[in-house]
Amino acid sequence: MPDRTRLTQPQSIEDLLLYRLSAVLAGAGGIVIRQCEGRFGITRREWRLLALLGAHASGPAPTLSALATLAHLDRPRASRTVSELVQKKLVSRTTRAGDARHVSLALTAEGLALYREVFPVTQAVNLELLGALEAGEVAQLEAILGKLEQRAAGMAERGGLPLADRRAGGSRRGRQGGGGSA
Repeated sequence: MPDRTRLTQPQSIEDLLLYRLSAVLAGAGGIVIRQCEGRFGITRREWRLLALLGAHASGPAPTLSALATLAHLDRPRASRTVSELVQKKLVSRTTRAGDARHVSLALTAEGLALYREVFPVTQAVNLELLGALEAGEVAQLEAILGKLEQRAAGMAERGGLPLADRRAGGSRRGRQGGGGSA
């Protein structure tokens, strides 16, 4: 067992890894969200899908399912967001001839232009945040994040927790009924 730290033996919510990562995201991510919504007229979720389509623009156009997986979103939420991007004329859908179920997604010219305008803004926020670390620490962080991403993916695959039955009054958090405490 590693040496006792706030992370390995949390005493409150403020000691939990996910809470601390959330605090970083709330601080620096909030800057990106305000830029996306206020300056560029897109939501954070729209930006995520737009950015992924932009990053994969030179390869084969992804399907909705592939994009949802890349974005760590469930398919219905990704579908709604893609529909919003299509309405804004930032994304196009192309149906494969002979298979109406296979729809590929791509940025429109306007979507690509917006991606190229927004990405440097998000890149600058990331670089400023990483400026708190020395070069060796950035390399360590990258390795650590890779390990944590792998572990989280394995945990998600194993599952083990029952899904909430929202029709029976369950919430997104898996509680049943209207009240209760965590």
